[in-house]
Amino acid sequence: MELQVHTKDRTYPIIIERNALSKAKEYIGTDRVFLISDDGVPEKWRESLKAQFPDAVMHVIPQGEGSKCFAVYQDVLAHMLELHLSRKDTVVALGGGVVGDLAGFCAATYMRGIRYVNIPSTMLSMVDSSIGGKTAIDFQGIKNCVGAFWQPSLVIVDPEVLSTLSPRLLHEGMAEAVKMGMTHDPKLFELFEQDNYMDHLDEIIERSLKVKQGVVERDEREGGERKLLNFGHTYGHAYESYHELNRYLHGECVAMGMMTVVQEPELKARLKNVLERLELPLECECDKEEICRLVQNDKKADHGTVTIVQVNELGHGFTEEWDNAMVRKGIGL
Repeated sequence: MELQVHTKDRTYPIIIERNALSKAKEYIGTDRVFLISDDGVPEKWRESLKAQFPDAVMHVIPQGEGSKCFAVYQDVLAHMLELHLSRKDTVVALGGGVVGDLAGFCAATYMRGIRYVNIPSTMLSMVDSSIGGKTAIDFQGIKNCVGAFWQPSLVIVDPEVLSTLSPRLLHEGMAEAVKMGMTHDPKLFELFEQDNYMDHLDEIIERSLKVKQGVVERDEREGGERKLLNFGHTYGHAYESYHELNRYLHGECVAMGMMTVVQEPELKARLKNVLERLELPLECECDKEEICRLVQNDKKADHGTVTIVQVNELGHGFTEEWDNAMVRKGIGL
């Protein structure tokens, strides 16, 4: 299956196909590539990609959110300069959201922007972060506060790669699909309420990508509707920043963030049931005062208020402006 994403500056395909990784070179269409991955991506997938580009270098970064920093960003750029990459070369990312964010930001800023291909290897990156052009690194404990919009030239989604994921990593990625069902696609959410939801894995990925595709096309720079995809992320990012030792994964924090803001009783009960089925946490163990401080530092905060995405009816997200008192009330203070 192939989707076409149409943005102001670029149209690019999303290839959704089992075993597409083994044909990556055919889709990428050039030998002039710089490969970026992390040491958490199983070697079999890294070798599958590297074998198709025997003359290319693969830069492998440490796994984890800690690699989204200026030090690793600088190290990757230095390697690119050392190899004399030009504006005719292509950065190819193989990994989860951290790899995609970092590689995309490197591509966006090297030589004022070079071609970039994303090959997501986790559920989370497949359904969400691999498309849309948001690239970033973290700075001074704030997630994604230094970055750029830089659309990929191609995204290759191979669901077969998920076969090596642990159940925890698979489920945390599904939190982002649940988010899209909550804000845009009731049928997507309802797939998680079925006893055999794993039988619908490919459909979950496709429906999630179609939601993200449509939102990006309508609002590439997050001026309106795209903000809805931040559902669960305002508190979620605060939970993630609070636990710097990565006690919780990103999707787990999003799950807790969704539970924090949803107020409609029946919908909250349905969300709770789905998250429990996915073995995702519902409430964060934290210093609530510190969470409020982190929320106020979120990139969506503006002069004393912060934009919160809310859902009262399945499939219909909307935004609200919360002041500090509402932020405190939301977390139970």
